[in-house]
Amino acid sequence: MREDLIFYTNPQSRGRIVRWMLEEVGVPYKTVVLAYDADMKAAHYLAINPMGKVPAITHNGNVVTEAAAICAYLADMFPEAELLPRTAEQKANYYRWLFFAAGPLEAALSNKAVFRQKPEAEKERMLGYGNYENTLNTLSLAVTANPFIAGERFTAADVYVGSHIGWGMQFGTLEKRDAFVDYFARLQQRPALKRAAELDDALVEKASET
Repeated sequence: MREDLIFYTNPQSRGRIVRWMLEEVGVPYKTVVLAYDADMKAAHYLAINPMGKVPAITHNGNVVTEAAAICAYLADMFPEAELLPRTAEQKANYYRWLFFAAGPLEAALSNKAVFRQKPEAEKERMLGYGNYENTLNTLSLAVTANPFIAGERFTAADVYVGSHIGWGMQFGTLEKRDAFVDYFARLQQRPALKRAAELDDALVEKASET
């Protein structure tokens, strides 16, 4: 077990995104499971992430928070995993849709889940995503343009974008359009995703027994 890569998470959180990414990278890492409030708001963890949220990683003493940033960082630091785009076109798609998912998509899905109301038309310009329908239409175009979000190859951006699509369809914040169903079905064939789900599901089951 390498102590230079430590993963702070809760199996019922966005930490699942990073777990999948770590399994794709395929290097050993240490997992630290944190309980909500008690652990995440404790001084020792706030020194790592002042937001008091997971996921976070430390790598050789460097701290990275935010799931999209962690995915991009791990792809950069472990290029042997071949999760980076190669061509200029792939890089354009990779960065575009990675940050689209971290910005407009995350906000649109979160607002729908929490507030469950459409913003007034004159206030849409104040929101980075504008409106929910336009965000989903744009995402539909992204996942149907190529087999994967950056092109013909699976990249770290698929981990992040795919996680939002999978969760959104599961919890009802994202419409189950054929484009999303087909795209996520391709991702579900990834052995790393299956391993990650098994690890986190085991942690959930263990917690329920205590």
